[in-house]
Amino acid sequence: MEELEHKHLNLLSKIYKNIQEVSEEIINLQAILNLPKGTELFLSDLHGEYEAFIHILNNGSGIIKNKIEIIFGTTISEEDRKRLCTLIYYPEETMSLVKKERKNMNDWYRITLYRLIQVSRSISSKYTRSKVRKALPEGFDYIIDELLNIQDGDENKEDYYKQIIESIIDLNRADAFITAISNLIKRMAIDHLHIVGDVFNRGPGAPIIIDKLMEFHSLDIQWGNHDILWMGAASGNESCIANVVRICSRYDALATLEDSYGINIRPLATFSAETYKDDECSAFMPHSKEETRYMNTDKIVMSKIQKAISIIQFKVEGQLIKEHPEYKMKERLLLDKMDLEKGIVKIGKEEYKLNDTNFPTVNSKSPYKLTSEEQEIMERLKSSFINSEKLNRHVNFLYSKGNMYKKFNSNILFHACVPMSEDGEFEMIEIMGKKLKGKELLDHIENVAHKAFFTKDPESVDLMLYFWERTEISTFW
Repeated sequence: MEELEHKHLNLLSKIYKNIQEVSEEIINLQAILNLPKGTELFLSDLHGEYEAFIHILNNGSGIIKNKIEIIFGTTISEEDRKRLCTLIYYPEETMSLVKKERKNMNDWYRITLYRLIQVSRSISSKYTRSKVRKALPEGFDYIIDELLNIQDGDENKEDYYKQIIESIIDLNRADAFITAISNLIKRMAIDHLHIVGDVFNRGPGAPIIIDKLMEFHSLDIQWGNHDILWMGAASGNESCIANVVRICSRYDALATLEDSYGINIRPLATFSAETYKDDECSAFMPHSKEETRYMNTDKIVMSKIQKAISIIQFKVEGQLIKEHPEYKMKERLLLDKMDLEKGIVKIGKEEYKLNDTNFPTVNSKSPYKLTSEEQEIMERLKSSFINSEKLNRHVNFLYSKGNMYKKFNSNILFHACVPMSEDGEFEMIEIMGKKLKGKELLDHIENVAHKAFFTKDPESVDLMLYFWERTEISTFW
């Protein structure tokens, strides 16, 4: 015990010079423990829906509205409370609308500034002054610090307080100040953000979400199966790449690839248009929330792209599954189970009718072999994914802030599920000859994912498909 205490004291001596500094830190930490706990926000399955995500961040998941109700619930109208909320969420857009309604803004500025200061005082009261200062926006940090710490009823500083407000208005800095203090309120509303999996796929705005997350002051990420898929694609796994492109085409999100990440889809689009020129590919029509967004011809173009990349996906997956029988994924081998003349696919003992039988690139003798055009498309796509600077930056962020699981405030955070047996114990899973369960299993997957992206270890890169497919169906067997 004495030896352990001696080690602790040696470590403390490297950080604190003397007993006084240690005592000050102990007093500070004990005081902090008596403050209210900072608000944690948990979000999962964002799936590229950036508008909803940004709105949740802006309103602090309802925290800001609740604060305004508590502060002003009996003093201002419900309509004014709603307007104040909207101003905090979207300050620049709201002020633009207010200016269209009012000729003289000074009274509005004066009333609004006082209200925003009250909200910011209340929402930052659970934090130390040191933490609040670190969050203050540059340019207004000194002024906001002063305003936050003037006590109501302090006659000695009442004129001082009023003059700060008047000077902000007189110097035409009210707009910038309102934006700054609104952003401070939003920042203080959420102390820590947990993203519990699946930033990517389906919605069009995953890149916007990640850009926003990269700016956030405190967060952690638990990888979901859709994140693993994109991480595998960025690592160069062709099956993961084909899956990503297929899902983007299915959910009308090709702009994510082309506009955000510079992934060249043109070769695939040209190939699909020629291969299926007489086929509308009705079974592969994209799923779009805005049904009137595109003309019918545009939808047909995207359906052909989806059909072409789907066949390519089945082929490259089949090659990988055959190369790795230890994955035990034979149930994914479907191209050789099709009978196009009868229009059926046989799975086990059951026969199912095919919705589509026009597959000109599938050779019945070698169904998993890519045609020369398909091979060239995959090579180009792989090069685009590996060399996309923005995609690699975003995936690198997922690695730096993300894990398979996270222990935080005595809670274990993970996406979806952990393999369990019927009696409630962790299920033993065999991966590449290693039998693992629980924490060891998740640690192993995390280690493989790191090796796949950072070292391009072939075995690890291949396993990214296995992790995507198995976690996709929430099981490892």
